[in-house]
Amino acid sequence: MHSEGNYTVIPNRGNHNCFGCSPMNECGLQMKFYTDQKTVYSWLTVPRHLSGWSNLAHGGVLSTILDEIMSWAAIHLLRKFILTKSMTVDFVKPVFVGQQLRVEGRVANMERKREAVMEGYIYNEEKKLCVRASGTFALFSSDNVKKMGILGEKALKDFEDLIDG
Repeated sequence: MHSEGNYTVIPNRGNHNCFGCSPMNECGLQMKFYTDQKTVYSWLTVPRHLSGWSNLAHGGVLSTILDEIMSWAAIHLLRKFILTKSMTVDFVKPVFVGQQLRVEGRVANMERKREAVMEGYIYNEEKKLCVRASGTFALFSSDNVKKMGILGEKALKDFEDLIDG
């Protein structure tokens, strides 16, 4: 696994096409997620075709990575379906394509029953903070998701298994 610790894999089925996390999306990031039950982690490398300036990772891609880690942290740690309402991203240090990154997401605040404030971080190979984000996520039950029609039946069932598991 990863030398940084002993983590549990968060299952992610390949029956969706998410740019951030689908293992089936050839053009996507194919992020995998791990947890210690307090934080959700991912390790990845931004490929060269997702660069901004020359050898720097594109800021939009870094924002996507943070949205994804905060989303999976909310899904796994809070056991809810989620949608991103808002997020703020602070770019602290440049992130280079081809470099191994550690990404972390966790719950920052649960003031309301239907919303969670999440935080996300991207660290470089030297374990230096490069990008941080804060996001507000709307929380939904399975019934709400069915009514909104945002997931197909199979994907809904798979996520219900994650949330109920």
